[in-house]
Amino acid sequence: MYRIELSVAAIMSLHANSTSGFKEEELVNVVDKDAEEMSDEDFDQIFNINVRSPFRLVRDLLPNYSNNAHIVNISSMGGVQGSVKFPGLSLYSASKAALAVFTECLAEEFKSRNIRANALAIGAVQTEMLSNAFPGYKAPLKASEMAGFIFDFALNGQQYFNGKIIPVSLTTP
Repeated sequence: MYRIELSVAAIMSLHANSTSGFKEEELVNVVDKDAEEMSDEDFDQIFNINVRSPFRLVRDLLPNYSNNAHIVNISSMGGVQGSVKFPGLSLYSASKAALAVFTECLAEEFKSRNIRANALAIGAVQTEMLSNAFPGYKAPLKASEMAGFIFDFALNGQQYFNGKIIPVSLTTP
């Protein structure tokens, strides 16, 4: 795996650029709304976090990518066509679908440089957002367990996949 070495200041700058103006608790509150309750600002916030931020990170880090790099975007089962959909998650699911298509396009754009791009469509993982959207539901996986899978996939997944949206789900709520 190609490692991009950046100073802490550079990482903080990239993070600030890609997430400026967003607070996690605000996103959690926005996600659990039906489409008719959403404002234009809610729409912008969800798409900025789930689509614009990954776009900015790819664009801003691109000069540091080498051949054989692997871009891994985190999508959601809600963004996979034909998967179960839930009330209150329409814009979240739509933004994750947009991220999935963006990932497929990246794979084509960078194919000649041997840079691979894949997205993991994550299912139910025990997080604050899941708890707010599905009170009382207990997911079979903790975030730390999923993080291990994501890390392993980032290291090795490009050997087997490019331009794929890979469902990673034991259950749905």
